[in-house]
Amino acid sequence: MAKVNCKADIEKTLAIPRSSSDPEIGQISPLPATTDNPIPTAATTFIPPDGSLLAWSQVLATLLTCTISWGLPAAFGVYQLHYRDTLHLPQSQISWIGSVQFFLTYGVCTFSGRLADAGYVRSTMCLGTFLVVFGTFMSSLGTKYWHFFLAQGVCVGLGCGVMFMPPLAVTSSYFSRNRTMALTCAATGTSVGSVIFPAVIQYLMPTLGFGWAVRTSGFVALGCMVAAIALIRPRLEPRRSGPVVEWEAFREVPYALYAGGAFLLYWALFFGAFYINSFARNVIGFSTVDSVQLLIILNGVSIPARPVAGYIANWHVGVMNTYTVATVFFGVVQLAWMAVHDRAGMYVIAVFFGVGNGVCQGLFLGSLASLTKDVTRMGTRIGMVHTLVAFATLAGPPTAGAIIDTSGGRYTYAQVWAGTLILVAAGLFIGARTAVVGKRVMVKI
Repeated sequence: MAKVNCKADIEKTLAIPRSSSDPEIGQISPLPATTDNPIPTAATTFIPPDGSLLAWSQVLATLLTCTISWGLPAAFGVYQLHYRDTLHLPQSQISWIGSVQFFLTYGVCTFSGRLADAGYVRSTMCLGTFLVVFGTFMSSLGTKYWHFFLAQGVCVGLGCGVMFMPPLAVTSSYFSRNRTMALTCAATGTSVGSVIFPAVIQYLMPTLGFGWAVRTSGFVALGCMVAAIALIRPRLEPRRSGPVVEWEAFREVPYALYAGGAFLLYWALFFGAFYINSFARNVIGFSTVDSVQLLIILNGVSIPARPVAGYIANWHVGVMNTYTVATVFFGVVQLAWMAVHDRAGMYVIAVFFGVGNGVCQGLFLGSLASLTKDVTRMGTRIGMVHTLVAFATLAGPPTAGAIIDTSGGRYTYAQVWAGTLILVAAGLFIGARTAVVGKRVMVKI
């Protein structure tokens, strides 16, 4: 494995402006020895394999990475209940741990995406793995709020953000016609992790205690990432020059509208995942175990929802069309949550939440990738939007928690807030679609 020689190499990579000699679409040249284990140059061709065993092994590597980088933050609902019961703090304060974790997971994507484009794929994945495992083990030893905030919120969040973008950028380079399907299948890892980690914590805590339950999740994360790093195979020549942020992308109307819609969507996206179990316990009367089962159902339903939506988007309707409809559906589900007053309704709304949340997250990468035609810029452009939505995820759960706390424990106003934001986001996605194809409805995009 080639290693980054020194800090100056990375700084130079991020600082040098793009030159005219950089490879564009359709060009390829042998990979220099400084990249992280690229496949042999005899196999490097810019025409994507679009379905070979090697290509789908990159999907598996990205799926394993998503299992950790998004599964761990998405499981915070279990921690939210535990910290509230043990630390006796307001929900809005506790939710800052999960919000900071999500913020950093998204926030460093611009930098890790640029490093991925520059060829430092395995190096960043190894660094991210270390931070996640170290932060998880430190969380298992925590006893005070600031312990969990630093270990789980900051350290694990940074690790998740560092490890996420490189395999995504690599996978995108292996597919063209089947890219939406490949990225949606890879994003299924988010749901897999969202099921595994709550189950590990909830069902091991009574027998092993909180500390060893959390440490077990750390060992699971380590095993998944070792496999992912072994599978990953970069295939494009590194784009060593170029800015960290390509501001000209925001001058493209479809990209700018999409970025604005993504910000609003992710401001409210994790409201249900963070609060459905506390709503079930505090309002409906569920036990703690049953309320966590709702979270597992929500995340479990999203596992098949993602590839099914990816298939429909890839082969029939188009990724932007499917994504826009899914966003409208998810906004309506948020508002329909206000009508739930019994146990049966909670299980139904959990299923609908799983479908809406899963499809919105699953198609996020594919729809954004469809607006990026130059795959050598894929990591940078996707990372830019992820950094933007980082601020939305930072504010979202605490905003919802503050609304609930100031409403005397009622969730109605928070539900209206979330549903409205998501429907406005859908309107911006419609605007992005219109900017590309005009007012034509029956167009696959």
